[in-house]
Amino acid sequence: MVDHTRGGDSMLVHRKNKTAVAALAAVLLVGGATTACEGGKKDEGAAAGATRSAEPSAAGKPAQGAAAATPAAYLEKVKKDSEEITSLRYTMTGTSGGQPVSAETSVRLKPTVAMSVKMAAPGQEGAAEIRVVDDAVYMGSEGQWLKFDAKNPDPAASKRMQGAGGPAENPGDRAGDLMGAKDLKAVGEETVGGVKTRHLSGTVTVEQMRASLATATPEARERREKSLQKLEGEGVTSMNMDMWIDESGHTKQVRNRADAKSGPLDVTITFLDYNKPVDVTAPPADQVLDLGQAAEGGSGQG
Repeated sequence: MVDHTRGGDSMLVHRKNKTAVAALAAVLLVGGATTACEGGKKDEGAAAGATRSAEPSAAGKPAQGAAAATPAAYLEKVKKDSEEITSLRYTMTGTSGGQPVSAETSVRLKPTVAMSVKMAAPGQEGAAEIRVVDDAVYMGSEGQWLKFDAKNPDPAASKRMQGAGGPAENPGDRAGDLMGAKDLKAVGEETVGGVKTRHLSGTVTVEQMRASLATATPEARERREKSLQKLEGEGVTSMNMDMWIDESGHTKQVRNRADAKSGPLDVTITFLDYNKPVDVTAPPADQVLDLGQAAEGGSGQG
C-alpha cells in the first residue's frame, strides 16, 4: 500500500508527474501522439537515423508500383491504408521548447483505444510513464500513480485528462497534412533502421493543413483538428514536413521541426512496428491516488 499522506512521497509524485505532463505536452504537440510536422530552417541531409541509399532503385531501372507514383498519389494511398492500422509502437527523441524529449509509445487504436508513454525525466533518475486505459489517465512511476478520470466533474481535472488522453494519432493523418504542401517532392530512396524507404518532403502552412481536412474521413478530421489546435496554440504557422515510408506503405520515420512560442521543436519519430498486440493495463489499485475521489472525500488514500 502506498501512503499518499506522507509529505515527502506526495512531493515526489508531484514532481515526477509534473515532468510527465510537460513531456506529454511535447508528445501531443508533435503528434497527439505522432505528427510529422517540421518548421523553420531545414538542416542539410537526412534526419538522424536515416541514410540515403548510394545506389538508384533497381540498379538504375525506373521504380515500379507504388514507388513510381507521384508523391501526392503515394501519400493518398498511405493515408487510406493507415485507417486500417489497429496498433503501433514508436520512439520519439529530440527537443521541444528547448527541453529534451525521449519517449517510447505503444498505442492500441482498435477495438478500443489504450496507450502507454514511457518518458525519460530530464535531471531525474528513472522514467515517468503515462497510461491511458478505460477512460482514465494514470501518471507515475515506481509504484506511485495519479489517476485522472475522464468523467470527473472537476473542470480542471477533466481538461487535463482530455489533453493527455487523446485522441490517439494515426500516421495517415500526417500524409494528409503533407499533401497540402505546394512544394511536395520525392527526395529519394533512403534506408531507415535497415528498411528501404521513400523520403517525401514539403513545406506546409497550418492554413493549408486545415484546408486539406475537406477530404479527410470524419474520424481523421477530428484527430487532425485537435492536432491543429495544439499547433496554433503554440504559435506554429508554417512547417517543413518529411516522411520516410516503407515499401508496404507504412510510415517508418518522421522528423518534426517547428518554431513555437515555447521554443524550437526538433523531434524524430521512428516507428518500430504496426498491428502487433499492445496490452496496456491500469496500475494496481493500492498504488493509485484517484484525484477525483480525493477531491470528493478529502482523503489522500489511493
